[in-house]
Amino acid sequence: MCRAAWVIWVALATSLAWTNAATSAEPGAGEAYTLRYKFQAGENLVWKVEHRARVRTTVSGSTQTADTTSISTKRWKITAVQPDGKFSFVHSVDYVDMRQQMSDREEERFDSRTDKSSPPGFGDVAKAVGVPLTVATLDARGEVIKREEKQSQPNADKGQMAMLLPEQAISVGGTWKQPFEIDVAAKDGGLKRIKAQQLYTLESVANNLATIRVETQWLTPNSDPAIDAQLIQRDTSGTVRFDIAAGRLVWQQTDIDKNIVGFQGDASSMHYTTRFNEELLPTEEKTAAKPKQAK
Repeated sequence: MCRAAWVIWVALATSLAWTNAATSAEPGAGEAYTLRYKFQAGENLVWKVEHRARVRTTVSGSTQTADTTSISTKRWKITAVQPDGKFSFVHSVDYVDMRQQMSDREEERFDSRTDKSSPPGFGDVAKAVGVPLTVATLDARGEVIKREEKQSQPNADKGQMAMLLPEQAISVGGTWKQPFEIDVAAKDGGLKRIKAQQLYTLESVANNLATIRVETQWLTPNSDPAIDAQLIQRDTSGTVRFDIAAGRLVWQQTDIDKNIVGFQGDASSMHYTTRFNEELLPTEEKTAAKPKQAK
């Protein structure tokens, strides 16, 4: 799969997916809020996911630009909810509308709703549309209890499937952290483990809607641009909105605009800009049938 298609696939197949790790809460002053996921068996939750990225690379005097766009819907079908808040669900992708434009090439497009075949590089994505991808059980904080992959998801993360919520009640201004690790390719051909953490800050609460700032912090010292080029796509810094009463994520957005020099020789550079947006769609309501009038 080409690099641009890989970026799209990660965006539509996963949402804020990080490695399992413990969290610690640092409550601020004022009213404290308990953030927990709350679902009911039989619910169908659908999020619209949009991912737009531009990667401009220069190597040995040659410059190439790749523009990619994907619009999809991610579905969680809640199959069971336990008294302690643990919930089980089936994760799938309803459809995907993808576009890719490379330098000096015609734009490639694929819409799973209308196209019977997919262009080269998008075959794996097309096969994963409209079928169960993952069956999982999470606790009320979003910690993965059990996870079973039903369909191959190339380069998809195998850790968290939802934003991990704080253990304790938290006030506006309070923070909590989630450590994780990433293995990247090193110059010697081996792997180098990078330690990092997600820092969450509860910025505000209004009408039961919590606004949370998310920031990726890289903890392992690194001066290698080639490693920076691999980490850039794992930066999930942005804003999340969580409905406290309903117990679910309703909106999130991350933006990246970074330039890396020397990732493949002194004369090489990479400019990476992307926006990832996810929004919970309204629940489909069934219209009640009118009662028949008595004769």
